[in-house]
Amino acid sequence: MMEPLLWAIGMGLIGAVVFAAIGLVSGTDETAVVAPITLLVVLLGVPAAGVFSFFLAAVIAKHITHAIPTTLLGIPGDTMAAPMLADAQQLRELGVPHIALRKAISGGVLSAFIAVPLAVLFAWMLSPVADEIGKAAPWIFAGAAILIALTSKGRWAAVAALFPFVLLIVGINSFVTAQLGHALSISFFLGIATGPLIADLFLAMSPSGRKSLERSGPREFALAPDVRTWSGRMPNPLKVLDRKQVAYTSGAAVVSSATFVFSPVAMTVLMGEAVGARVKNGYHKLTTKMAVRNGTTESTYIAETMIPLIALGLPLSPMAAGPAAPLFNAPPVYTVDAETGATNNLHDLLTTWEFLAFGLIAVTIATLVAYPFAMTHAHRAASWVMRNVSHEAIIGAFAGLILVICLYEGGLLAVLVTVTVGLIGGLLNRAFGMHSGVQFMGYYAAVLTVPAMIALG
Repeated sequence: MMEPLLWAIGMGLIGAVVFAAIGLVSGTDETAVVAPITLLVVLLGVPAAGVFSFFLAAVIAKHITHAIPTTLLGIPGDTMAAPMLADAQQLRELGVPHIALRKAISGGVLSAFIAVPLAVLFAWMLSPVADEIGKAAPWIFAGAAILIALTSKGRWAAVAALFPFVLLIVGINSFVTAQLGHALSISFFLGIATGPLIADLFLAMSPSGRKSLERSGPREFALAPDVRTWSGRMPNPLKVLDRKQVAYTSGAAVVSSATFVFSPVAMTVLMGEAVGARVKNGYHKLTTKMAVRNGTTESTYIAETMIPLIALGLPLSPMAAGPAAPLFNAPPVYTVDAETGATNNLHDLLTTWEFLAFGLIAVTIATLVAYPFAMTHAHRAASWVMRNVSHEAIIGAFAGLILVICLYEGGLLAVLVTVTVGLIGGLLNRAFGMHSGVQFMGYYAAVLTVPAMIALG
């Protein structure tokens, strides 16, 4: 037990430090940055305890520091921060962006500690029917793909686009299998994860597309100074939030943890609006919604990862099919059998109690690393990032990482697969609101549902 514990602590610390820093950089989408690095950790042979702790600490730390550019600069730190922009802007206009930040990250910490044991509880309740769900996996993936498409921005357009996308995956997969003698999976996954980035790169090369990416000049920002309003080294989120905010944030964490099949962005918006309708005072409404919404970003990510991972081993949630996909399927280390739905991943390698213990360790480490940093150094960190960090350098680093992983799996053909899937997926995301979660479910429908349908014929 000591060795897995040391791996969990060590990798949790690495994940928290790395992604607390990445969270400061605006626009670093979770799927595009968390998923590829988690995949690399898996392929490097890190034990299951270390992989799980690394991933969970990474997303929790990122969802603490992503509030810094969102509240102080008015730029979404990532996709999940976008629903907080309007409330953060109003609080900035009131001259209290530091209050918006502190409410948001305190809500995130509170929800993270609530979501881990709740996710284990809900997974335990789902476990008795896990075998039946596994047998019906091909059909469940098809239904889940349509459901997630309906809850995306594209709605019926995303549902309609899902069918040609699935056929595209089937066709490319068949061609690749004939050429290489084996199917690819990681390259498809990376193409979907980085689709918006690849689409933007192609648009930048087009004279007409370049116009949509042009900016008139550099943006200017006014940052509030860092102000310390507590004693001791570690701030207490229960004192930053008032009693009603603690209650609302906790309630939202419970509800959003249970509804693990819905879009995290949709739940973040829904929980904020549901709570905001109950608060009358304008200022209190804004600060409460900041706490609830950022708390929901944590609880949805944690529950949507842990519940299907513990109970099923199948990626049956938008989160599990997106940023958390390497925890389920990362051949040759972790696999999901396309024909039977049999798994060999963290579901089989960790017990329920280990998920609970390592999950709480990851939350604790991420909180100790990212929370006091965001509370005390947000101004200096945001200023330094805006002045010194090159977005182009970050994009280049991730592009290099993706290239290496693709060459490892299938050579130049795998690179072409990633670029092709990324270009089509990125354009579908931009034009039809068909986000990466829908596309990941489409991929699983292509490799699970289509063969099952052919077998029936």
